[in-house]
Amino acid sequence: MPEQTDNQDLTDDEKSLIQEILSEDESNLTPYGESRRNFLKMAMLTSGGLMAFELSGAQGFFADSLTDSPAPGIIENILRVAFKVNGNKKSLDIDSRMTLLDALRERLQLTGSKKGCDHGQCGACTLLVDGRRVLSCLTLAASCEGKSITTIEGLADNAKLHPMQAAFVKHDGFQCGYCTPGQICSATALIEEAKRGELSYLSTDVRSKAGPLELSDEEIRERMSGNICRCGAYPNIVDAIKEVHSGKDVGQHWQFLHEGNNAFSVGNLMQKGGENAAI
Repeated sequence: MPEQTDNQDLTDDEKSLIQEILSEDESNLTPYGESRRNFLKMAMLTSGGLMAFELSGAQGFFADSLTDSPAPGIIENILRVAFKVNGNKKSLDIDSRMTLLDALRERLQLTGSKKGCDHGQCGACTLLVDGRRVLSCLTLAASCEGKSITTIEGLADNAKLHPMQAAFVKHDGFQCGYCTPGQICSATALIEEAKRGELSYLSTDVRSKAGPLELSDEEIRERMSGNICRCGAYPNIVDAIKEVHSGKDVGQHWQFLHEGNNAFSVGNLMQKGGENAAI
């Protein structure tokens, strides 16, 4: 079998033309019409170009088109929506299919409301729309035109915590904290629902609306059943809600370890020495 040689597929005229166009070290073509050296040079240039493209930040333009916060001018089904968020007027150009949760997190950077299951089953995205709790992952932003939205960021009065926030801190109503924004917003709405006398699955008399309701622990658990806590802080959550609902102090199931606490103070524990002191 004869040995394969370079340029065997080119005519003399083609070789002459290529000699005029390419430099001397690039003119030694393979049977595929391109020299190895030219191929390597082109590969290096391409790699360098891609690196420069990344460093320039230009890839962000294309990344934006894959998120819920597309660059202006490339939004599909564009729609302008205006509403109040935590007392501030906001106007956004959004995709008509965008959820309220994504509009708040991706467009307004209000990331307190969490995306958990994204199917309306965990309650982590719960917030208030016109004072009523909604699952923002199932609520279209477009449906909130002209409405007032309150997120976990808007409950506190500047540096003063909302009573429900303070109660959650006092009773240790959270562990990892992921579900906490939704829990607190839901609990805040629950208190107002009880004041309006709104009924629940456990209500025995569904015919009359007798005004403000006194909620039992069982009622509170039922009304909060749409908010899931994977850490299992439910007893403390119930205590926090009960305290705000009743306006009376509810005993804590635990105490801080500090010098001012007689039962569990560091001084007492040191004095006990080898005694059995359980914390």
